[in-house]
Amino acid sequence: MLRYALVRGALLIAGLLVSSVLIFLTLRVFPGDVAQLIAGTQASPAEVDALRESLGLNRPLLTQYTDWIGGIFRGDLGTSLLSGASVGEELFLKAQVTVPLGIMALLIAILIAVPFGILAALLRGRRGGTALSVGAQTLAAVPVVWAGMMLIVVFSVWLGWLPPQGFPRTGWSTPGRAIEALLLPALTIGIVEGAMLMRFVRSATLQAAGQDFVRTAAAKGLTRTRALIQHGIPAVGLSIITVLGLQVAGIIVGSVVIEQLFTLPGIGRMLVADVGTRDLIKVQSELLVLTGFVLVIGFLVDLLHRAIDPRQREAA
Repeated sequence: MLRYALVRGALLIAGLLVSSVLIFLTLRVFPGDVAQLIAGTQASPAEVDALRESLGLNRPLLTQYTDWIGGIFRGDLGTSLLSGASVGEELFLKAQVTVPLGIMALLIAILIAVPFGILAALLRGRRGGTALSVGAQTLAAVPVVWAGMMLIVVFSVWLGWLPPQGFPRTGWSTPGRAIEALLLPALTIGIVEGAMLMRFVRSATLQAAGQDFVRTAAAKGLTRTRALIQHGIPAVGLSIITVLGLQVAGIIVGSVVIEQLFTLPGIGRMLVADVGTRDLIKVQSELLVLTGFVLVIGFLVDLLHRAIDPRQREAA
């Protein structure tokens, strides 16, 4: 297990380094000049060049990259070219919105997908199972923006239960209001991601129902449903853990869009704003942090799967 963890950890670090190079080079290809944006339209070319020199944008790309990645290894994500603020401090503040939003969305997705996915498999061939499968396919195809607008209309405009947009200025010092502000965005992401996960849970449950150990349990006197619940669902859990790692990436992408729709002061909204202003240092650090988060989740899922799956332990 230790050797496997070390190998996966080395691959994680290699993946982060490759991602950092791709992010850095891609941002340098984008059009626009942050020095011109800061100096303004009335600045002369000489003034723009002087500002570009002071910001370090005229240095060789290799020097810029090594300075940036070296700072990250020291725990310094850099400073904003526009405001001069610490990128790490701003990310920490915005993460107080994005991380709880992602956790709430993931929990909602699991609460939707697992019970309804198993139920759809148990009711296969019946009207209820068909209705659940069609509903999951329909919701999985719904754009997250459209789903968010519909939920705003229902829960904010018609019912008035939840705020349509915004996040309390007091932040988590008023946890009730903070959770209330995140509930509708989390529900939006959770429903769409939960519908996608539900289809997988149904397929995994049906596959487990055809395994020999489930059929043997049924032959010994258990009903098909009881045999599946007692012996098949644990096997389904291993597959669900693997897919949840992929769902995290979908939730991160969804949060970028949803934070715009619900005007939440999170990492996704900050990222979109920084891309518009060509704040290169902030954008590349934000993208690397998000990429690293996805890779770390995949790394942890691999270790967890290895630890609880007896087949992988025996193979090792």
